[in-house]
Amino acid sequence: MASSAEVVAPSNEEETTETPAAQKREDRLRKFRELHFKRNEARKLNHQEVVEEDKRLKLPSNWEAKKARLEYELMVDQKKKECAEQGEDYDRVKLLEISAEDAERWERKKKKRNPDPGFSGYAEAQLRQYQRLTKQIKPDMENYEKQREECGEDFHPTPNSLIHGTHVPSKDSIDRMVDDVEKQIEKRSKYSRRRAYNDDADIDYINERNAKFNKKAERFYGKYTAEIKQNLERGTAV
Repeated sequence: MASSAEVVAPSNEEETTETPAAQKREDRLRKFRELHFKRNEARKLNHQEVVEEDKRLKLPSNWEAKKARLEYELMVDQKKKECAEQGEDYDRVKLLEISAEDAERWERKKKKRNPDPGFSGYAEAQLRQYQRLTKQIKPDMENYEKQREECGEDFHPTPNSLIHGTHVPSKDSIDRMVDDVEKQIEKRSKYSRRRAYNDDADIDYINERNAKFNKKAERFYGKYTAEIKQNLERGTAV
């Protein structure tokens, strides 16, 4: 009996020593499977991101602005439908949702805008001049009634009416016209016009930047270097 007990004892020790090794192996396999799963997940996400980036690159450059504009228009249409169903005025509801800070910021932006975009054509310039002058007009109803009584039927002329030379402008109108002409002259005097190119001038430069530098040097030091320059041109310089 003693000998059989001695034989069984080592087998129990072998089982206890094999269990931690198997557990470690199982842990390693589990970590390997997790890493493999994470690698496949990362590969899948990278592929999706590449596809999305390729789609974005194929879109127009202003797609984001167009998308934002379309989303805003859809939101506005939805808001208008809701207001119509509730019997409310959309413009009034929209104004109620604007904060005082936003309203002040928009007003400041409007004031900073330049109403004169510059010369683009004689028709556009004439239209801007007409709009500027009409904004300055303040109707004088008393003078209007007075002129209508004086002119009678000719106040609303027809093709057969002769009204040339019958209208005499008031002193205020003449003064207003004179002030406007003086303002135009003062404004034009501030404009800088590009100087014409002189074909007969000496070419002492290699490019436009060098030409500007030579003009500045001539303006400041020309009177001191005039004799040296003449000697160099004649070939008599020492």
